[in-house]
Amino acid sequence: MTAETVDTLLEEGCRTLPSRLDAQLLLAHVLQVPRAQLHSHPEASIGAAQAASYRVLLGRRLAGEPLAYLTGRREFWSLDLVVTPAVLIPRPETELLVQRALACGAADEARVADLGTGSGAVALALARERPRWRIVATDVSAAALDVARRNAAALGLTRIEFLQGSWFEPLGSARFELLVSNPPYVAAGDAALTDPSLAREPRLALTPGPDALTCLRVLAHGAAAHLEPGGWLLLEHGATQGEAVRNELVLAGFAHVRSHRDLARHERTTEGQR
Repeated sequence: MTAETVDTLLEEGCRTLPSRLDAQLLLAHVLQVPRAQLHSHPEASIGAAQAASYRVLLGRRLAGEPLAYLTGRREFWSLDLVVTPAVLIPRPETELLVQRALACGAADEARVADLGTGSGAVALALARERPRWRIVATDVSAAALDVARRNAAALGLTRIEFLQGSWFEPLGSARFELLVSNPPYVAAGDAALTDPSLAREPRLALTPGPDALTCLRVLAHGAAAHLEPGGWLLLEHGATQGEAVRNELVLAGFAHVRSHRDLARHERTTEGQR
């Protein structure tokens, strides 16, 4: 029986999946090598166990399971993060929330809370960029906080306190210069939730129920009690929700309310100042 090679397995993967990149990333994951090595050593022999593992992953990816859950990794803000089905997969558009926090926050020291941290992506990106900031990251899910703590430890980012609880509950009477959040903002009846990839992500992190704005309203109207005068609240939201979120922030008494567009030109974050 002819031994299978990187090249023959990769050809099979590219025939199986519509995305050549996915086929490459899965094979690199199984072999535990950089993707570039697939091209520099196409003749390398692959053992039967590794080939079988690769085919299992191809089948799971073809069935709609997210690539990040299959590899257990996702890059965000140039950070290599562990992800599991307990957390939402970090999206590139959420990097806008990090950019806005860096723009609104002090250059040196600041107290920051990331509400609904999930994998810790936003909190960890801020900690990397502003080592002197004191950051609290909260989540209602103990499993999500476990993932976030693992990521913080792996990256050596130690100035983050992880607290379990819903939104402002774990903060007590503490006040901050910045509050940031990427909350659930997809209505439970939205057809987008039937997408096979979203079906594998935690429902708690995707939808607040029938009203897509439920969590955004809670954050908008509860934030002032946890912000220092002049502090900022920054929220990520759906592509068509900018106007509604601006209205909520104005009703809550925020000034300098404004939205910012992501690379796809969708209004993706909205912020206001106490």
